[in-house]
Amino acid sequence: MALGIGLIGPGSIGKVHLYCYHTLPFFYDPAPQYAVLGVAAHSRRSCLQAAALCPGISTTEDYRQLLARPEIELIDCCAPNYLHYPMISAALLAGKHVYAEKPLALNEEEAKQLHALALERHLKGQIAFQYRFVPAVLRAKELISQGALGSIIHFRAQYLHSGYLDPKRPLTWRLDKAQSGGGALFDLGSHLVDLLRFLVGEYKAVFASLPTFIPYRPLADGTMEKVELDDVALLMVKMASGAQGVIEASRLAAGSEDDLRFELHGSEGSLRFKLMEPNWLWFYEGKGSEEPLGGSQGFKKIPTVARYGRPAVFPSPKAPVGWLRFHLASQYDLLRSLQDDTYQSIGATFLDGLRVQEVLAAAAASQAAGRWIEIG
Repeated sequence: MALGIGLIGPGSIGKVHLYCYHTLPFFYDPAPQYAVLGVAAHSRRSCLQAAALCPGISTTEDYRQLLARPEIELIDCCAPNYLHYPMISAALLAGKHVYAEKPLALNEEEAKQLHALALERHLKGQIAFQYRFVPAVLRAKELISQGALGSIIHFRAQYLHSGYLDPKRPLTWRLDKAQSGGGALFDLGSHLVDLLRFLVGEYKAVFASLPTFIPYRPLADGTMEKVELDDVALLMVKMASGAQGVIEASRLAAGSEDDLRFELHGSEGSLRFKLMEPNWLWFYEGKGSEEPLGGSQGFKKIPTVARYGRPAVFPSPKAPVGWLRFHLASQYDLLRSLQDDTYQSIGATFLDGLRVQEVLAAAAASQAAGRWIEIG
C-alpha cells in the first residue's frame, strides 16, 4: 500500500524535497511505494506554484488540513525554523510520521519535547541531515568502523558560505533570532555537528565564539535593524572518545560556494573530504613503509562517486555524484525504513536532532560565559 505524504512549505528547500519524491523511482529498484498527496503553503501564490510543479496535487494554505487527512501518513516539514515545533508536534499528535528540515527546533527544550512525543506515539521522526548520505562520507564511516584510522586523535571541519557578505542584504527570518534560533551555527554548523557525531561519536564539551560582524541589516522598508545572530561560528570541541577538534561555520567567507570539508586524524591514518570535490575521499594509511626515500606513504585518492549499492540502479555507480543525490538518498532511507522493518536506517532521528541541539545550546552558553561548557 502506498504511503501518503503531505509536504509543508514548498519554498526553495521544499522544491528539493518534491523533486526527490518525483524522481526517486528512477534511482531505486524496487522503490518504496508512496505518493505526495498534498502541499501546504503560506500563500495562494505559493499554492499555485506548487500545483504547477505537481499536477493533480491538492494544495492548501492551512497545514492542519493535511493533518486531518487519514490517507496522509507522513508529514514533510520544510517550513522556517520557528514553525517546526508547532507544526511537528501537531503532526505527531495527529499520528503522522515526520521528516523535517534541520535544525529540529529553535532550542534544546523544543527538541527534547519533540523527541519525547515521537517516542510516546511510536512514530518515526527523521531530519534532513543529508550529508550522511554522501558516498564518500559513507566510505569514511566504513573505514573508521573497520579501524583503518585507529583511534581518532583530532579533527577539523568547515562549512563556508559567502551569501551574507553584502551588508545590504535585507534582514529575513534567517537573520532573526526569534525565527531562526541561531545564525551560521544553526544554518551551517548544525550539519557539521551532526556529521562529526556520525563519524566520531558523542560530544563531551564545547568552547565557542559566535561573533556578529555585520551588526545591522536593512528591512524591506529601508530602515536598519540590529542583528543578534552569529555571522561566523568557531567551536573547539572535546569528544567522549578523547578526540578533540575544531568546527568552523561562516556565512561571510568570500569566494566560497558550498564549501563543506573535514579532516580526521587518527593513530593509524587520516581522512580528508571536500564537498566541492564530492566524488573522492582521500585516505592516508599509516601502516606502509617509509623506506627508502619515503616508500609508498602518501594520501590515496579513493573514487566514491555514486556508489550507493543496490537497490540504487541509476545512474551508474561510476557516474559523478551531486548535491541533489544526497537529499534523494536521505528521503529514500526514510521511506524504506517506514516500509521495511528489516532495513537498517542511517538517517538522523529526532534523538540525533536533539543531540545536535544540545551542542548548539552549549555553544551559545559558552559564548555567553566565555568558558568550556560540558554537554549532557
